[in-house]
This record gives sequence, C-alpha cells and structure tokens, in this order.
Amino acid sequence: MSAPIMQTNLDLPGKRQGKVRDIYQCKTKAGQDALMIVASDRISAFDVVMPNGIPGKGKVLTQISAFWFDMIADKFKGDLEHHIISYDPNDVEGITPEQAKDLEGRIMIGRRCNVVPVECIVRGYITGSGWKEYKRDGTICGLPLPAGLEECQKLPEPIFTPSTKAEQGLHDENVSFQVACDTVGTELMEKLRDLSLAIYKMAHDYAAQRGIILADTKFEFGLPLDDPSGTPILIDEALTPDSSRFWPASEYEVGHDQPSYDKQYVRNYLQTLVDAGDWAKEPPGPVLPNEIINNSLSKYLEAYDRITGKKLNL
Repeated sequence: MSAPIMQTNLDLPGKRQGKVRDIYQCKTKAGQDALMIVASDRISAFDVVMPNGIPGKGKVLTQISAFWFDMIADKFKGDLEHHIISYDPNDVEGITPEQAKDLEGRIMIGRRCNVVPVECIVRGYITGSGWKEYKRDGTICGLPLPAGLEECQKLPEPIFTPSTKAEQGLHDENVSFQVACDTVGTELMEKLRDLSLAIYKMAHDYAAQRGIILADTKFEFGLPLDDPSGTPILIDEALTPDSSRFWPASEYEVGHDQPSYDKQYVRNYLQTLVDAGDWAKEPPGPVLPNEIINNSLSKYLEAYDRITGKKLNL
C-alpha cells in the first residue's frame, strides 16, 4: 500500500486547507468555474489533525460520498441538488497526467458556493457529547429529552442540533436553533433543518437494510454563486465515517458505547491518552500507532463494503 497523502501542492489558485481536505479554485475543461476538493489521508479528532494519516482513507471517503450523493440526487430530485460536477481529475484545466493519477478516486469537482456558516447535525441516538450533556442536564444541545434514557438508546425522533463552523485548530460550538436562525436567517435555517432530517431518515433506513445503524451525521450546505435564486445545495462530503457514526446492527446493545465503523475508534484510543494525562486535546496531536492506523482503515473499508455492497481496492 502506498504512503498516506498528507497534503497536496498543486499549481492551482486559492488553496485552502481544512482538517482533512485541500480545496483549490479551478476551471473545468468545459470552461466552468469550480472548486476541486482533494480528500487527503489526514485524520482529525477532537478538532485536532493527527501528525500521521491513514493510507487510502481519502479515497474511501470520496467513494462513500459519491454513493450517497447519487442516492440523494435520485431520492430528492427537484427538492435538493448537490455540488458535484465531476470526480475525474482529468476534467480540470492545469492538472498533469501524473497528478491526475495521484488524485484519482480522491477528488470532487464542485460548484462554487458561499458556504452557510452552520453545520447541520442530526442525531438519532443518544451518544457522544450528547450523552454527556443528557446525563448532566437532561438535554442535548439544550433540547429537553424524556427522563430515563440510556447511553446509545434510539431517540423517540431524530433531533436537529446545529453548530458553528470552526477554523482549523478551533472547536465547533453547539448552538440553539434560534442562534442558527439569527446567524443565517430563519427561512433558510428552517429549510436546512427539514432537508437534514429528511436526508438522515432516508440514509438511516437504507443503512438499516445493510445491517448498519446510522446514529448521527452532519451536513453542510452552500448557496451557489451561479444561482441567483439562492437555493441551497448540499456540499462537502455526505454520510461518511468522518461525518457520521455508523454502528454494526448485529452488535448493538443499549447501555454502553458501541463498536463503530467510523473514526470513533480513533477517538476512543485518543481518549485513553487524555485519561492518562498524556494529551490535552490540543495541537499537536499524538502520533497514531500502526495498530490503530491499520484497524481504522479496516473499519473504513468495511463501512464502504457494507454501505455500497462493493469492494474497494486501494
């Protein structure tokens, strides 16, 4: 297996680097202004990028996103569009054949947008930071919930819990729905809430047929620069192990943390370092041992296999 791709340095303008993705402005060979989003093999946890990556992870994330984007386009035809123009690096002006080979399978060419500065999180089960808050206050992100729920229990109905989008190295912050409305406007926020809940329910039901529980997920939306109507579209990634919690249904048991297909496995390892006083959830992150890297990659690949019904050869 090849070494992980931790960063890219392409001769394209406007480079921005997120926790996992490198983003460039570009033109397609058809002349369309676009963004090229490169999924690196970096992994972040607790909003900190680890110093070593997981080889091939960016390809797995991109292919899972592509699967879901296709399904969303089909199921929500007329109600929701996504940003994807192409997945082929050869469609971008200025990419050499050698670069295209390295980028194959790990890029998305998308419409340029003004990003809505709110992450749209949907939770269907009580876990993670939501469980911690519920134990303390009986709420998740300020929303009151029935008494007596157990860890990882399915909620009576999925809930929408927005958060602010943080720059790299800073922590996302959960906010109330009202604060989200104050930030971007009530009409837009209500639309994004309803779309997020609808996508989650669709994906949850599909995943259940594949033996997977989709516990929670987050979406991002943008307002395309080429659409004067200002209709929001789905951007970034969709329903990947980096933006969602996936649990094997066969091992699901209420009352404790679940085995997972997502990066919760890495979070759990890092939490042992935090508990031991060896790391304080601040940059720089600790080097991940080979065992954690290999086991994590296996979980990403299994998630792809289970969700799509296909095998991915890296």
